[in-house]
Amino acid sequence: MAFTDASLVALRVFREVAERGTLSAAATALGYTQSAVSRQIAALERAAGAELLERRHDGVRLTSAGRLVLRRAAVVVDEIDAGTRELAGLPDDVSTVRLGWFATAGAWLIPRALTALGRTHPSITVVTREGSTPALVRALRAGTLDVALISSEPPYRAPDDETPPLDVDTLVERSLRVAVPATHPLARNDYIDVADLRGQRWISGPGDPWVMGVWPGLGERPVVAHTARDWLAKLRLVEAGFGITTIPTSLQEVLPPGVKILPVRGGPAEQRRVLLARLPGPVPEPVARLAAALRAAVLEV
Repeated sequence: MAFTDASLVALRVFREVAERGTLSAAATALGYTQSAVSRQIAALERAAGAELLERRHDGVRLTSAGRLVLRRAAVVVDEIDAGTRELAGLPDDVSTVRLGWFATAGAWLIPRALTALGRTHPSITVVTREGSTPALVRALRAGTLDVALISSEPPYRAPDDETPPLDVDTLVERSLRVAVPATHPLARNDYIDVADLRGQRWISGPGDPWVMGVWPGLGERPVVAHTARDWLAKLRLVEAGFGITTIPTSLQEVLPPGVKILPVRGGPAEQRRVLLARLPGPVPEPVARLAAALRAAVLEV
C-alpha cells in the first residue's frame, strides 16, 4: 500500500490523535474504540513506510515523519471539508477564525475582545474553545485552531519543542495574587507575607495543585481542602470561607463581593504571561483583526 492510497478516515484519526495527545482521548472524541484508532494509525504508518508516533507512558509524540504527515493531513482534511460545504451550497467560512483560550482568559479578555471586534468587523465570525495550554498548542499543530491564547511561566520557554517554532506574541505579563475571604485574618493588611501562607487550606484545580491553586512558592506540602475546575466555583468557595486560592490579577474585576485578592511579599516574584500563539506563515486578515482586538482589550484592563 502506497501513501497515496491512505484513507481520509485514517488522516482524520491521525489528526485527532495528534491534537488530543493520546489514543484513548482521540477515540473518545471520535466515538471510536481505542483498538479502532490503533488500527487506523497502524495502517497509515504502513502506507507512509515510517513510524509517525512515538508511544510513551504519558501519551504519544509526533516523529519527524509524523510532523510532515500532520501538516499535509491538515490541508487535505480542510480542503475536503471546504468542498463538502461548497457542494452543499453553504457559505464560505474564510472569515471564520478558530480561537483557543486557557481558562482565566474567558473571564475577562475574550468577551471584551469579541465585543469590540463585532462592532468594528461584524463580518468576522470567531468560534472559540477552552483548553489547557498544552492542549491548545497541540490543536495549533493539528490545524484545528488558527490562533490561541496560552499562558507561560518563568523561565518562559517556547510552548513546545516541535518545528517549525510557533509564532508567539506576549500580550501582557502580570503577577499572581492570593484570593482570601474578606473576613479572613490575612485580609486585614494590604499584602500577605509568604510565611503566613503556611498551614492554610487551599482550593485548587484538578491535577497538579500548584497550577493555579496553591501558591507556587509555598515551601511545604499543601493542604488541599477542595478541588474545582471552574473559576467561579473556586472563588465562591473562597467567599464562603472554605479556603484560599492563587489567581491572576486579571480576575480582579469578576471577584465575588466577599473575596479580597492580595499580593504576596517574600520569596521570588510569581509572574505569568499571556501569549498569542499561531503557526508561522502569512497572517490572514481575519486573524490579524482578531489579534488586534485582543491586544486592545488587554490595554483596557
